[in-house]
Amino acid sequence: MAIVKMNKISIIGLNDIKTELVKEIMDLGVVEISSQDSKLTDPEWINYVKKDGNENEVLNLDMKISNLNEVLTSLEKYDTRKRPLFSTRKAISSDEFDEAVLNNNSHVNENVSTVLELNKSFRELCSEENKLEAVILSLKPWVKYTIPLNMTETKYTSIFIGAIPSIADIEKLKAEMSQEIGKFYMNLIESDKDQFYFSFICLKDEKEDVYDLLKKYGFSPILFKDIEGTAAENILKYENYLKDISVKKEEIENKLTELVIFKEEIQLFYDHIIIERDKNKILNNLLKTDTTFYIEGWIPEAKKESVKVVLDEYQCWYDIKQPEEGEEFPVLMKNNSFVQPFESITELYSLPSPSNIDPTIFMTPFYILFFGLMLADVGYGAIMSILCFLVLKKYKPEGGLQKLLKVFFYCGISTAFWGLMFGSVLGDAIQAAAKLLFNSDFIIKPLWLNPMEDPMTLLIFSFVFGVIHLFTGMAVNAYMLVRDGKKLDAVFDIGFWYGFIIGIALWLFGNIIIPGSNLVGKWMTIVFAIGLVLTQGRAKTNVASKLISGVLSLYGITGYLSDILSYSRLLALGLATGVVSSVVSILGSMGGRNVLGILLFAVAMVVGHSFNFAINALGAFVHAARLQYVEFFGKFYEGGGEAFNPLVKNTKYYKIIKEDF
Repeated sequence: MAIVKMNKISIIGLNDIKTELVKEIMDLGVVEISSQDSKLTDPEWINYVKKDGNENEVLNLDMKISNLNEVLTSLEKYDTRKRPLFSTRKAISSDEFDEAVLNNNSHVNENVSTVLELNKSFRELCSEENKLEAVILSLKPWVKYTIPLNMTETKYTSIFIGAIPSIADIEKLKAEMSQEIGKFYMNLIESDKDQFYFSFICLKDEKEDVYDLLKKYGFSPILFKDIEGTAAENILKYENYLKDISVKKEEIENKLTELVIFKEEIQLFYDHIIIERDKNKILNNLLKTDTTFYIEGWIPEAKKESVKVVLDEYQCWYDIKQPEEGEEFPVLMKNNSFVQPFESITELYSLPSPSNIDPTIFMTPFYILFFGLMLADVGYGAIMSILCFLVLKKYKPEGGLQKLLKVFFYCGISTAFWGLMFGSVLGDAIQAAAKLLFNSDFIIKPLWLNPMEDPMTLLIFSFVFGVIHLFTGMAVNAYMLVRDGKKLDAVFDIGFWYGFIIGIALWLFGNIIIPGSNLVGKWMTIVFAIGLVLTQGRAKTNVASKLISGVLSLYGITGYLSDILSYSRLLALGLATGVVSSVVSILGSMGGRNVLGILLFAVAMVVGHSFNFAINALGAFVHAARLQYVEFFGKFYEGGGEAFNPLVKNTKYYKIIKEDF
């Protein structure tokens, strides 16, 4: 429900226990180790300490990770086993993990080297294959050319081949050749849409004249270096080479397929190297002397006792204290299991600053409400919630995906609820099906209202929900002001605006609900308007400036009005879902009551509602978030916080569980 309180921690220990201590800190997973680069330029520190770490070791481990990633990607390609829809980490105890790494180290390294060599050989074969295919492609226009390609002259003649663009006038070329060249032989071998392929034989002493003439027609000579024999002979030879390469590639692929059984071992080793890399990388954030090291960072206040136990065990000196006033610290949000998934919505915007408040608990009910109002269909909501529940139950995803699935689960329930309120079950698909199949006028009655028939009522309620939403945001702002010792600011800047907005609402619309309340609203508006004029310019230095600023502050009512009008999107998107559903039903019913008509109806229902569900669920997700980010957060929220990033085992394939005894 709040931002977790953080403590600043400083640690000094002996170098010979550094490696084990960092491992223990990583196992705890509650300490963020901060960079100490600024101290390396501080005169008070620079003469005593130097930066810790081993860049070469980190680079070496990064190279291993890159190789392992290549190996796993390669084995994944040849793994024919059925894969789950969502990949999740396999659970393993810390002791089992360490034992597996120790026992399989040399075996895994051998398999990794084998796969890397096979991949290298495979790439070389592919490269050779591409070269041969390119050569064959270049030779194909010359299949009918019966003179060996390496023959370029005889005792008295020159022999050459080349291409002329297809736009050239070949008849004119022949005429000019006959006129200007004494003796020559010109043979069209092949042609395509771009070029003519010719062979030429001429006297040696006329070769340059022939070239000069041919250049006028865009002639490009073609040379086949290191190729002997005719084009047809070489194509046959290279195609045989390609067959050999294909066999070799298949052999390599078979060997890689056989190595797939070691994929899990390599995955475990990959996670081990990731952990080692992170441990070595974090050393760059440490300072050291010849005999000691220095760590500085942050820990959640609630976890300091568990950290103390480890530090006492290793006989380290440490200091744990509250952050100084105004000092920035990493942000960690803590909420109950219901609210926690919606932290992902907050994170999409920005984490709260350390001095702000976690808005998630206040935002969550409104996000669920608005999402459901905008999608509002029993069928869509049920599908969404059931699918999310099944994925969460079966695959047990982690991290952001888990949070997002829970968000959609709760939003699906809200969608189904509002669908009942509005009488929408896959739009009017059930009514349309009853009409088509049984000629029945079956109707699903809404528990509250039909937005298509009574949009103004829903629009009014949308504005009411919007006012409640905005007032909640203002109330949070008032709480923060009181928390910071600014009680009068809370009264003047929040309380007076409450009274002014409520007064205007009663003045304009009060009689519709409570006869005579418009008079109360009129006096409320006047009184709180005077209050705003007298207080909103209190920061100014002279009376005139105070009054002018106070009067101008009343213009802020337009901002509140604009915010309230934004909630009309609740009606707009809700109507969009219903309208598209109705159109789908109309289109599906056009085939009439026959076999083809029923088939058309079924296809239209599946395709149309899939589209409607996808596009409007996305719209509900985006616009429900937009109402939080712009209208709600704008009243009190200040982002820009840096996430708490403790040193933990960031594994990819295995979830390491530390056993407690």
